[in-house]
Amino acid sequence: MRKFAFLMTLLGMMTLAMMGLPMSAQEGITAFATSTPLSETTLPVGTIATPTPNTPSIVSVQSYEPDECRYAEGQRTSEACIAIINQFPEPNVEPINIDGYTLTNYSFWRVGPNPVNVHNAPNGEVTSQIPQGFNFVNVTEEQEGWIKSENGGWIAKTDAYYVKPSFFTGVRLPDGWNQPFAWVLDTTGIYASTYPGGPSTSESGLVPLHYERYNIFAEEMGADGWMYYMVGPDQWVKQIYMAVVKPTTRPEDVQGRWVAVDLYEQTLVAYNEQDQPAFATLISTGLPGTDTNEGVFPVWARLARDPMSGATGAPNAYALQNVPWVQYFDESISLHGTYWHDFFGYRRSRGCVNLSISDAKWVYDFFEQAPKRADDNQPDAFVYVHSTGDYRRP
Repeated sequence: MRKFAFLMTLLGMMTLAMMGLPMSAQEGITAFATSTPLSETTLPVGTIATPTPNTPSIVSVQSYEPDECRYAEGQRTSEACIAIINQFPEPNVEPINIDGYTLTNYSFWRVGPNPVNVHNAPNGEVTSQIPQGFNFVNVTEEQEGWIKSENGGWIAKTDAYYVKPSFFTGVRLPDGWNQPFAWVLDTTGIYASTYPGGPSTSESGLVPLHYERYNIFAEEMGADGWMYYMVGPDQWVKQIYMAVVKPTTRPEDVQGRWVAVDLYEQTLVAYNEQDQPAFATLISTGLPGTDTNEGVFPVWARLARDPMSGATGAPNAYALQNVPWVQYFDESISLHGTYWHDFFGYRRSRGCVNLSISDAKWVYDFFEQAPKRADDNQPDAFVYVHSTGDYRRP
């Protein structure tokens, strides 16, 4: 295994919040691929960090010798490694608050997918039609058998169904954070392996659950050609079941506040003006054929709510009312809240960067606090889209 150094943050550990809702039956999941080795960290041992508002306080920073948790074929996890795991049982992060207003005051319904008539009243005259496609409306009123969308039209409930949005949230990062950790993506309840490349087995004593977070204590390439991450004593999770959050170096041409979008891991990390990471979460970027472009992009427009549509009349047409917390950065591509799926960590979009509604609001507010540009008095904010690896199917 490639040798890498970990710097672990010592803090009174936060209670993990169970996050996320049951997934809706949506199409288009793309399998995860192998990961590049974790980056070496450089924060000096014993550094004392100053806490900032709304972030966990760091007491001190400590390092440990990576060989303590290095995998040795045929051997169980060493006592020295177990001591490290016990000392740092979970990532030193804090979930953000949910966007309670949007999640409780908006009601999103999937319409179609076949063409749907819109009426001027319940059982009233047909005034228009919603074309075939992936269509959502925000419902402002309900009567028996009918729903009223925000544009005033009435739709028969038999032509639509309610979709509960995801309550998943990302996490605040403490000052000085540079320790990779991972979210679980698997939703099938598969056991961990007891060694890299080994079969999933109940002997591991661990079923990593969807959206749980784990520190990574070692990484090892398995005989099956996939990377495995050690998350506990004799507990190894295959890379395709996890999304790893890693520090990123600020690219050239970026100033002010910025976010790093990792197309490979399907993660986003937000950085302030001093390039200090403040927030991390899971995202969903473009599917093959509608890939999210790599590069450095300034945010050029921001809207608290914006409708989105495209490809009208085509099989892949879509129309989405009231998409929340939209920030455009690559022409019509944007960061935005997403109410139509709970598959964060997998590629899913037509090119935009999907975030949960709560995460999109956090990033929107974070950029609002960025220094203002002199030419238009808008926040000086950038999106850095990159990839730390190449996708391949299992």
